[in-house]
Amino acid sequence: MKKRDFIRTSSFLALGAFLAPSASCSNSAPQGDAAGAEDPMAGADGQFTLPELPYDHNALEPYIDKQTMMIHHGKHHAGYVRKLNKALEGQDVSGQSLKDILSSVEGSNAGVRNNGGGHYNHSLFWEVMSPGGGEGPTGNLKDALDSTFNSFDGFKEKFSNAAASRFGSGWAWLSVDGDGKLFVSSTPNQDNPLMPFAEQKGTPILGIDVWEHAYYLKYQNERTKYIANFFNIINWETVAANYAAIG
Repeated sequence: MKKRDFIRTSSFLALGAFLAPSASCSNSAPQGDAAGAEDPMAGADGQFTLPELPYDHNALEPYIDKQTMMIHHGKHHAGYVRKLNKALEGQDVSGQSLKDILSSVEGSNAGVRNNGGGHYNHSLFWEVMSPGGGEGPTGNLKDALDSTFNSFDGFKEKFSNAAASRFGSGWAWLSVDGDGKLFVSSTPNQDNPLMPFAEQKGTPILGIDVWEHAYYLKYQNERTKYIANFFNIINWETVAANYAAIG
């Protein structure tokens, strides 16, 4: 490894550890394709927990590298879980879904907005990726994408543009609105379409993280390359299950 690459990598690792210290969390989400439809829930003690990845850290290579996955899941996501539980101290949320909490969160409630969003968004993100993904949607989801965006390629272009044009940090989404219609949108930071102040409200079924920590070790400033490669690892079975679960 060249000296400048070593320095850049070491600096990124240090930044990841500083921004999102790891949490000592047990597993809360089952592994496997169907887990994407599960909403993070507070346990009997009112605590949210870090879900296990449904695959090994290196399973998404060459598109997402092992080191990024270890930092992203074990540091950043774990940090959101820890800070969310801190933000919810003194509130009775036992058995409540995070979806319900975020659907009524106030914009000024930064602790729950940022960390609850971070937990929900990442829990979905891990599950909509798979080492065997990328084959494309089928069935009702494919029909809905074709109907809404004229073709799968039409959806892919709109989703990619939403992710690439998000200024700074944030996410791009494929969601279902209150009328059961698909739409593509993007949100800043850890916001998502569930939140009452989102420009377009709905339930996300697919999301891509475009914070730099999601791709910078491998892609540096080439966000568009990261977005293009994301389509090679989308778990369309889980996305379809998410879509079907909304009904």
